[in-house]
Amino acid sequence: MANSASRFPRVTGPVLSALWLVTFVLGYFAIGSWLAEAIEGQDRSRLAVGPLVVAGLALVTSLAMSVLWARGLESPASSEGASPTRRRFLLGTATVFGGLVGTVAAVLGRNSGWLTVTGPALSPSLPFEADTPETAWQGARVREYRRLGRTDFQVSDISLGSGRIKEEQGERVARAAIERGINYFDTAPDYSEAGSETALGKAIQGHRDKMFLATKFCTPQGNLPAGTSVAHYMEAIDESLRRLRTDYVDLVHIHSCDTLERLLDENAHEAFDRLKEQGKVRFLGFSSHTPNLEAVADAAIESNRFDVMMLAYHHGAWPRLAEVIERARKIDMGIVAMKTLKGAYHRGLLDNRAEADSYTQAAFKWVLNNSDVSCLVISFRDMSNLDEYLYASGQRPSSPDYAILRKYEERIAGVHCYAHCGDCLDACPEGLPIDDVLRYRMYFENYGEEKEAMRLYAKLEKQADVCVGCSAPCNGVCPVGITIQQRTTEAHRLLALV
Repeated sequence: MANSASRFPRVTGPVLSALWLVTFVLGYFAIGSWLAEAIEGQDRSRLAVGPLVVAGLALVTSLAMSVLWARGLESPASSEGASPTRRRFLLGTATVFGGLVGTVAAVLGRNSGWLTVTGPALSPSLPFEADTPETAWQGARVREYRRLGRTDFQVSDISLGSGRIKEEQGERVARAAIERGINYFDTAPDYSEAGSETALGKAIQGHRDKMFLATKFCTPQGNLPAGTSVAHYMEAIDESLRRLRTDYVDLVHIHSCDTLERLLDENAHEAFDRLKEQGKVRFLGFSSHTPNLEAVADAAIESNRFDVMMLAYHHGAWPRLAEVIERARKIDMGIVAMKTLKGAYHRGLLDNRAEADSYTQAAFKWVLNNSDVSCLVISFRDMSNLDEYLYASGQRPSSPDYAILRKYEERIAGVHCYAHCGDCLDACPEGLPIDDVLRYRMYFENYGEEKEAMRLYAKLEKQADVCVGCSAPCNGVCPVGITIQQRTTEAHRLLALV
């Protein structure tokens, strides 16, 4: 037996420790980085596999050397007695187990930002569907249609926002929405990286003449800046038409507009005029949910160039927004409301499931109680959304609805950047777009859009790591009491890719 044991090479403790250290490092940088890219949504067929092979070989080598070390320690030739040999054997076994645990910890450590969303992404706490839909909701349909301003189109009061629509599931949801009476679809090239337009293009086949279809002046990579050439604006719409499988869209928006330069960009307006002459677009609009919303809306109304405006509108929105909407309707602009759930915090903040579900419907009823609003768009993800959301169609808020809205206001105090007022921006010495950072955090934590939130955050020229160590002159500036530095630094930990 002694000769048999001598056939195995002798592995010393320091050598084994060094092997495991190399394995941990490769686990973090090779396996962990590959996993991070895969979770982020990159094409796995294009990810480098070489580092994975090297890390795998290192792990196998470390395991093999651990076994040899343990066997060598177990050999009678190397033992001074049964008790010391047993202790050394147990130490070797612990090394194997500890090495495996350490490697897994290194891989997960590289992806610690994703760990905070794994549970929420699978739990029923997300604000997109009820745990147990009410029987009364089943088969809910659109019960009211309203005129969309000068377009003269009668649109469903609750309409389909498609930021989360993609692939076959998205197509099925969109088709079911049409069957339930929804006839207004809002999409954009940068929703699901063009996956939204592709899915809707398939869903509307055979129904195009009954639908009002809105898209945006942008590309899958993002908005078109002021000064973009006329040809590029027109090319973007041609690409949208190709994905949507149609020869025209009813409405094109200047997307997520925060500046008058983009709103009134001569090239955008010339491109629209040419596209309208070619029969590729019918009406012009803009969308905004940014700090300068009121100024942008005022300029749009004054220009009288826009047929529709899509605004963030919810209980407790901008102080002047109801008045802005009223003035827009006086010149026959259609009003589309978005961001109507005011951050979608209700699943985690309200006391029980029934209240959380009814908050969704109460919020919709509040918006639709304004007769100047033509419709609201809400992102659909699942078939059950059709029952829950459409049950509010044609209804007005009751006393219990207002009570739920008041309770929601109390619960989100100091948490949600719902005013989008921009009061904090001038207080930041680093010029951080605080409102965008908080909005992307909302997408991450409350909308279930972790990858999209991280993608958008990565595109910011400045990120909230600049808040670390800052004297925080922004604190105390927020009119709703948000502790800005705390919220932004936490956002960076959630959203940063590295």
